[in-house]
Amino acid sequence: QAQLVESGGGLVQAGGSLNLSCVVSGRIFSTYVMGWFRQAPGRERELVAAIGWSGDMPYYVNSVKGRFTISRDNAKNAFYLRMNSLKPEDTALYHCAAQYPGRSWANSEYWGQGTQVTVSS
Repeated sequence: QAQLVESGGGLVQAGGSLNLSCVVSGRIFSTYVMGWFRQAPGRERELVAAIGWSGDMPYYVNSVKGRFTISRDNAKNAFYLRMNSLKPEDTALYHCAAQYPGRSWANSEYWGQGTQVTVSS
């Protein structure tokens, strides 16, 4: 069974930066699409960014385009989310997840436990 473990969350002032990391154990990393989700209190979970095996054509939700960068290191079984110019509305619990290409994220079996990101104004 694969496991995903996030790290790197914390408290930062608006305009600051954070780097999130997700290390994947198990035999899924090389072929799966990796994604970062977030969920704020009272709001639905949303896909923030996703990246395929090759790293080409990553996906970003509109609200983070130009500020966040997703990347992956297949040799280390890890992927990352660099978050710049953070805003208070980025405050949420961030989860990493993995899914087989072409399948719905809603059916993913592989989720990390989450790391809290809090942006103060």
